[in-house]
Amino acid sequence: MEHHRKRPAAQDEHEAVGGSHRDNPSLTPTSLNRPISPPPKRSRLLSPQNKPEADTAQEDKPSSPSPAANITTQPHPAATTTTTHPPRSFRSPIQLTHIRDLPASSNIDTLTLKDILSDPLISSCWEFNYLHDIDFLMASFDSDVRHLIKVHVVHGFWKREDANRLALQTQASRYPNVSLHAAFLPEMFGTHHSKMMILFRHDGMAQVVIHTANMIARDWGNMTQAVWRSPLLPLLGVPAADQDSVGEVEPRIGSGEKFKIDLLNYLRAYDGQRATCREIVEELRKYDFSAICGALVASVPGRHNIHDDSPTRWGWAAMKQALKAVPIQTATAEIAVQVSSIATLGPTDNWLKNTFFSALSGGMRDLCSGVNKPAFKVVFPTPDEIRKSLGGYVSGGSIHTKIQSAQQVKQLQYLKPMLCHWANDSEDGVELGDAPVKEAGRQRAAPHIKTYIRYADKSIDWTLVTSANLSKQAWGEAASGAGEMRISSYEIGVLLWPSLFAKDAIMRPSFLKDELDTEDEEQDKPAVALRLPYNLPLQRYGPRERPWVASEDYRTPDWKGEVWVRE
Repeated sequence: MEHHRKRPAAQDEHEAVGGSHRDNPSLTPTSLNRPISPPPKRSRLLSPQNKPEADTAQEDKPSSPSPAANITTQPHPAATTTTTHPPRSFRSPIQLTHIRDLPASSNIDTLTLKDILSDPLISSCWEFNYLHDIDFLMASFDSDVRHLIKVHVVHGFWKREDANRLALQTQASRYPNVSLHAAFLPEMFGTHHSKMMILFRHDGMAQVVIHTANMIARDWGNMTQAVWRSPLLPLLGVPAADQDSVGEVEPRIGSGEKFKIDLLNYLRAYDGQRATCREIVEELRKYDFSAICGALVASVPGRHNIHDDSPTRWGWAAMKQALKAVPIQTATAEIAVQVSSIATLGPTDNWLKNTFFSALSGGMRDLCSGVNKPAFKVVFPTPDEIRKSLGGYVSGGSIHTKIQSAQQVKQLQYLKPMLCHWANDSEDGVELGDAPVKEAGRQRAAPHIKTYIRYADKSIDWTLVTSANLSKQAWGEAASGAGEMRISSYEIGVLLWPSLFAKDAIMRPSFLKDELDTEDEEQDKPAVALRLPYNLPLQRYGPRERPWVASEDYRTPDWKGEVWVRE
């Protein structure tokens, strides 16, 4: 049954719906449909010498991707060794998306949506997301077979009169092979925020794709995003009816078997009120997930007891459970929380430190004794970084925090010592000193990506790529005395660590490509690359700097001469 009762719009967690005013306005909520006023008469487009630095758009008009860009068009399993490195060198399991207006040198090993979806062997696609442009999605399939592919779009617009739901229905009506499915959302402030595609193929293979982009053109154009793709998964030899029995030994966290259990349980959560994902659950049960290296960390709305015997945890409890299998270094570590939205977390840091950061601080039990608690950094752009981004202020429509209420002002006070720049080149930020800067090539591509990374002594303990921003809606409230935690939204991500790929492996950051430079490899240990989206070292905010707030006015023109003014 559909719910018709009125309820408040979800706060803080929502991203901007649709593109800018230049994109399809039917996909944009009223509050963000016309965020840019005409520039004042004194405003003008910046002259070439005052444009963003050379690593941004090279011309006033968008440049076409160079044919020389080294774009990966085949599945990119991390456990595949490279041909240019020793057998124990592994390519990054995470890829960045192609940035339209950056040169080929900044787009090596990157992905477009067509790279993922244009294989003519794809027979069906389940697409889960918060925002959807069905015309954009369908254009990414092979033109010869797109009318034959069964496409299932799972969205969270639960109200029948919702303008976004009506726009989806209008678009879907043009494609007889597209089916819409509304996710059940029992929580008042919940959203269907997960970003995932599950692909089935005519050759009997399947693939899971977890990423950070809404299914709209703007997110796949000039914004920094990340993609994790599973290897192609073959059909099982054992009938699906025999697969639900796990046996006496619980599957190892990080194994493909455990990943499959958690993914199927995540999909089953959609069927609380009506059959939404039953079809895909039955289909996926037939596939062998053993080639997957990684742990699924997801959230589903509802109230969950962290002490029950469920094989799958949700939200921060899922992260805490998964990290118990992850070896961590004894050296003092830092955890970088890089997000595109920061919700209202409370006037004190109680939830942030005692619930969320506590969950992220764990590791393999027998290695945790004597290890200092990690320091935390929160990577989030400032207004100046949004002004200089390739999309200018338009990019800021998808990046959110608030500093309006007294509670939010107090929140900024305890967050401020942790806040770090996205681009790391602010004149007002804390000086970086003499440390050499490692360039990621994404300074001017505004971040919609969400990454959580623990690192120490030049190597990485683990990384999480997810749809989940820094919010209680996404990760869950603190547990009650009875162990009950409340989650509002659907989220999904994948947790990766080096020993999943080889015994005694280490993980090191890679920049501008998906493999390590020779000097970054260990001679006596297997090395796994992790493609970073931001420069290192991180630059802390200066005393006078504040984060970008999409609901505030910014009258200083961006590099395109536009200003950002609320209605």
